[in-house]
Amino acid sequence: MPAPSERPFPVEPVLAEIVRCDFVEGVHRGRLVLLDADGSVRYAVGDISAPLLPRSSNKPMQATGLLDAGLELAGPELALAAASHAGEPFHVDGVRKILAGAGLDESALRTAPTLPLDDDARHAELFAGATPRPIFSDCSGKHAAMLAVCVRNGWDVAGYLDPAHPVQRSIRAAVERLAGEQIAYDAVDGCGAPLLGLSLTGLARAVQACVTAEPRSNARKVADTMRAHPEYVAGTQQLDTLAMRAVPGLLAKSGAEAVHAAALPDGRALAFKISDGSKRAKPVLLAEALRRLGVRSEALDRLGTVALYGGSDVVGEVRAAF
Repeated sequence: MPAPSERPFPVEPVLAEIVRCDFVEGVHRGRLVLLDADGSVRYAVGDISAPLLPRSSNKPMQATGLLDAGLELAGPELALAAASHAGEPFHVDGVRKILAGAGLDESALRTAPTLPLDDDARHAELFAGATPRPIFSDCSGKHAAMLAVCVRNGWDVAGYLDPAHPVQRSIRAAVERLAGEQIAYDAVDGCGAPLLGLSLTGLARAVQACVTAEPRSNARKVADTMRAHPEYVAGTQQLDTLAMRAVPGLLAKSGAEAVHAAALPDGRALAFKISDGSKRAKPVLLAEALRRLGVRSEALDRLGTVALYGGSDVVGEVRAAF
């Protein structure tokens, strides 16, 4: 058997086409699953049972695990605990508030130093002479919440990213419970936190479980807070924020390497992964998947339109191919 690095990546079905002047000049491959409200598979493309690394699409379930462990946050700060924020000033202020509530400052964060993802925020910081800092990381809200749980419970703060740490064990238990399956693969995420692999179906069912949980449960509290404060989940101009504003009641959470998961209030849910990790087709696929689940919205149609230009004229599009 070849070593992991030598195994060929499977050739997955085409999810999206890049069409210029009626000529298909490229494709994005991947896999996708749509679930009905009862959890059954309505539609699938590719191997939906194979493991994937959900990246930040796991964050609603991770935040649930933090609440299970005693996290005491609500409102925008709880949304930040489940966020991949763009580093806008209100995001950074919120992370500082979480840390201050635990008697900590940003020096406790073990996220990699970065600059904000949001263009305006990044430019403002650069013009002000700022350098990359851990608090600008899109995962700093999650990390601040992990640290807050550690302080509340008297757990070791320095080792909060160790998979054997109590805070990480609580997260793991929540992810497995909500997904209805055991973790398929253990890795390390870009932010340094444990990364818990699931099947694509498991990811969709986990997000579905968050929106259909009992109203007073921790999973539902996370889902409701994210939907109430979508700008804290991503950012003013980010896909998740725009999608949740376009479709009332939608819970949407993207992940790196072109993973996306979303669920509607009645439990209809979706998840997909684009093989090459490109984000270009994500809004197109999200919009088409929601249409397949019965959602109709002009705002969704606009969000899911990715035009290609020839000079000042539209000459093509990125379109769904499933």
